[in-house]
Amino acid sequence: MKVTVVGAGNVGATCADVLAYREIANEVVLLDIREGFAEGKALDIWQKSPINLYDTRTVGVTNDYSRTADSDVVVITSGLPRKPGMTRDDLISTNAGIVQSVTENVVKHSPNAIIIVVSNPLDVMTYAAHITSKFPRNRIIGMAGILDTARYRAFLAEELNVSPKDIQAVLMGGHGDTMVPLPRYTTVGGIPVTELISEDKLTAIVERTKNGGGELVKLMGTSAWYAPGAAAAQMVEAIVRDQRRVFPVCIKLEGEYGIDGVYLGVPVILGKNGVEKVIELQLNDEEKQLLETSRGHVKEVMDALDKMTAAKA
Repeated sequence: MKVTVVGAGNVGATCADVLAYREIANEVVLLDIREGFAEGKALDIWQKSPINLYDTRTVGVTNDYSRTADSDVVVITSGLPRKPGMTRDDLISTNAGIVQSVTENVVKHSPNAIIIVVSNPLDVMTYAAHITSKFPRNRIIGMAGILDTARYRAFLAEELNVSPKDIQAVLMGGHGDTMVPLPRYTTVGGIPVTELISEDKLTAIVERTKNGGGELVKLMGTSAWYAPGAAAAQMVEAIVRDQRRVFPVCIKLEGEYGIDGVYLGVPVILGKNGVEKVIELQLNDEEKQLLETSRGHVKEVMDALDKMTAAKA
């Protein structure tokens, strides 16, 4: 198995490191446009193999997509990171151009690959990659829900003083302030979370989760990387090993939840073909309204990308 990670920055390098450490693929190719940058990161990861005892070979290349040929999975992390005061939507013009260019090269050299998009604004970058690749929707997916649920579960584990291993949760909608956490589908060791925590504390955790990325940007001056990189690697593992894991991922909806043509995070079964099935939950009226608000926000940014593309044509 061969996996390519495009973008050797913090997120991409972390993803490549997790893939190697967990021996998810035989070869991991790390690609970047900066001369020698990916080569150095990949060499550093490879030199760690005798210490952490793994066989995955990591290779770095500078903007040479021929070295990525016949990849089974490609993770796109390329693009500008968020800076303080910058929303994900501010990144749209520059990052869309980057993602579209990367996708064209990926399709050329790995026409059968499954593409995982990590670049922000996530939902719209998944859209950009999809329309550029012309792949079926099951092979173009965005990483957001796994990261968002991880933050949500970590905050709950801290508040309840329990292991995060025992917490299961589902989040839907766009990646950002309009995401839709579903406390009704959150359990701790099989126990509904609403039986273990007060409503006001749960509401506070939900709000913190919605602003999880922004909190880290304020603290560090740039976007997170450990959790996003590991989340992308977990998606790769589910595909490469055909685990059929149930994860929330960003995908083009085609009638599910009454939504058509918009890219949103929803629970799916993830396996060797990418998205094997979109799972439709029975949402209550409040949850439906939150999802509709999120849909409207993502559609606005999709429309903005369409206008930018038309203006350049």
